[in-house]
Amino acid sequence: MVEPSFLRALVWTDYRLAVLFTVVLPLGLLIWAFVQKNEPIQHLLTIYWKVASLLMITVYLMIGGFTLSFVAAVMARVLIPIALWFWVDLNEEIREQPDSLLKLVFSAWRWAVTLYNVLGAAILLTFLPCGFSNARFAAADCQTWLEPPLLYKEYFHSGYTQGFLGFFGLVGLAIYMASLAWFVFVRLGKQGRQAIN
Repeated sequence: MVEPSFLRALVWTDYRLAVLFTVVLPLGLLIWAFVQKNEPIQHLLTIYWKVASLLMITVYLMIGGFTLSFVAAVMARVLIPIALWFWVDLNEEIREQPDSLLKLVFSAWRWAVTLYNVLGAAILLTFLPCGFSNARFAAADCQTWLEPPLLYKEYFHSGYTQGFLGFFGLVGLAIYMASLAWFVFVRLGKQGRQAIN
């Protein structure tokens, strides 16, 4: 059993790092890539944002108190690194670009966010039982993971109920899973690991 104070510090550190690595830096990089007209980096970051939207969906599922939020959290941490390295054509185009500050910063971020998500997935796997049992979900260590999303709710959605916001998380998850299924069963078979037709 993890010490409650250590777990709380770990959870809050994880959320702070998530804001930095999965929101602030990629948003800045996307703007920079558009300004520099760097299409391969723009394209890869656009794909990243589509995949990383599962993190925000997870926040809303946690606000709603849904056990499957833990499954979604692990899934997001696994899918993000895959999305960043999966595309053969984009990886090749980025690798062949002349050296630039944008390319250096983008590459450093890509490695950092990959490492962050791999470590985060490993940690969250130990809490995956929270996603399969209401009794386990109600335990103090599982509930600790819900503290930052609930504070987010207080800041940005204080006038709405947890159930109402959780419903939007479920709708988002349904749309996300339908899009993922379409990609895996339709698009992947047609174009493989090529991001650009």
